[in-house]
Amino acid sequence: MLTQGVSTLGRRQVGEWALHSKREYRNPFADVRVEGVFEAPSGERAIVPGFYDGDGLWKVRFNPGVGGVWRWRILSTPRDPELEAQGELHVVLGAARGYLQATPGRAWGLHFESGAPVFILGDTTYNLFGMAHCGGDVEGFMERRVAQGFNLLRVRLPVSPFHPPKGYSEWQTRRTWPWGGSEQKPLFDRFDLPYFATVDRVVQKAEALGLGLEMIMEAWGFEYPFNRRDVFVPEWEELWLRYLLARYDAYNCVFFWTLMNEYEYYPDGDWRYNPVADRWAMRMARWVKARAPHGHIVSVHNGPREPRFAERFALDPGAVDAIMFQDWGTRDAERGWLAAGIERQIQNSLYGWQGAAVFAEWGYERNPALPLNIPSHEFCDEEHTRRGAWRGAFCGLGIIHGFENSWGPFMDLAHDQPGLVYLQYVKKFFTEIVPFALLRPAPELVTLPGEEALGEAPLALATADRSTIVFYLPVGGPIALDMAGEPAAYTAQWYNPCTGELGPASAAMGVLEAPRVERKGHPQDWVLLLRRS
Repeated sequence: MLTQGVSTLGRRQVGEWALHSKREYRNPFADVRVEGVFEAPSGERAIVPGFYDGDGLWKVRFNPGVGGVWRWRILSTPRDPELEAQGELHVVLGAARGYLQATPGRAWGLHFESGAPVFILGDTTYNLFGMAHCGGDVEGFMERRVAQGFNLLRVRLPVSPFHPPKGYSEWQTRRTWPWGGSEQKPLFDRFDLPYFATVDRVVQKAEALGLGLEMIMEAWGFEYPFNRRDVFVPEWEELWLRYLLARYDAYNCVFFWTLMNEYEYYPDGDWRYNPVADRWAMRMARWVKARAPHGHIVSVHNGPREPRFAERFALDPGAVDAIMFQDWGTRDAERGWLAAGIERQIQNSLYGWQGAAVFAEWGYERNPALPLNIPSHEFCDEEHTRRGAWRGAFCGLGIIHGFENSWGPFMDLAHDQPGLVYLQYVKKFFTEIVPFALLRPAPELVTLPGEEALGEAPLALATADRSTIVFYLPVGGPIALDMAGEPAAYTAQWYNPCTGELGPASAAMGVLEAPRVERKGHPQDWVLLLRRS
């Protein structure tokens, strides 16, 4: 066993240990297992899986969470003296924000290890790794998203080259099959190292930018091989997940490990609710947690919205940490602009849920200049983008949207669609104007003047002491206030979701009316801000 001297690493920095063996292995991905054992000053141990990276090279990546002198060993099974080493690691404390953690019941359910609450503003870029592998300017795109205030990208580790009915990835100029062999004759006990070198590059760019990633471990369940469990057997699934954890679990930018995109596709690729999918999710969440030493959030992304998640995971409520929740609201020709029904579905589906949640999908904004290859996007315009974002945020959830330019089948990474700026105005309001972490849904503060049509009813958030109260009016109009008979104790302002500007407001007999503005033939939405004088 090789003995190495003391090395130095900052707390919450990624360290990498590399060992080389001259031994000839028939299959180095599967015929030898390398693990690192890292012992903290307290004596607590973390077991870190290693991975094969080609040319006789194995690597172990670890990210220490506490300062002091750590002891470490790297071991191999079956034993290979060239793949074993030991030494000490001096970890220096710093001001790192640390990992994202699920903190249900505190703020909006997500904090960094530093204690700072997190308002998620994300973008869905499922095929980001594939686009990078095919020469897209992914790094420039990521830099622009960070400058625009985004802090998360949803990405899939396996690339999806097709979305029905006609969504072929026309940008694809290079194979992105991550295993050995091919789709026709797969070798699931091998991995495509050039592809993973690209993934490494993108992940390390995210790490440098401080940009979070939702790492989706298995893509849509209707895709091969995830729809063929007789071929992609549990042994290959575990080898795949272990390889992903070994390469990427150490990175701070891994905000979520999501087990599958719309996990209810398990086991046969049929889009429906299936209780066996819940059992798979709980089992695999526990499997990941037992082998992922850094404690990242383990999440699921839903397809069907019912039954409630508290019921689905009642057998093991601590297995899944977070729901990456999707509901598109109305998206038809008549009411697609309104994105109606989202808040009702969130309230119902997440009722009683004891974990964290993010509003992770309410459609993909249509770009009329592109072919209509995905008909379900046709009426998801910038109005749908804006109202869906406010509805999700008024449920006390971070928000993640997506745009046809960069979502998957298309690749126009250099241009933004009109609705993107509206998401920036949402984040500006909640992080610069009001204390989002102190706000909670407050439906009791809304007095409805009559029976509201679906999607037109106001929504309310408030701090516990009612010093700050905000209302969202999806179609503007008047709002009657019920604030214990003291509306005069507040200063009122209108926030314009289309411009990001605040303006004065005044109440008459406890009723305020939003400015009358129309956009695309529909009444504009408004946000009313009340602060106790």
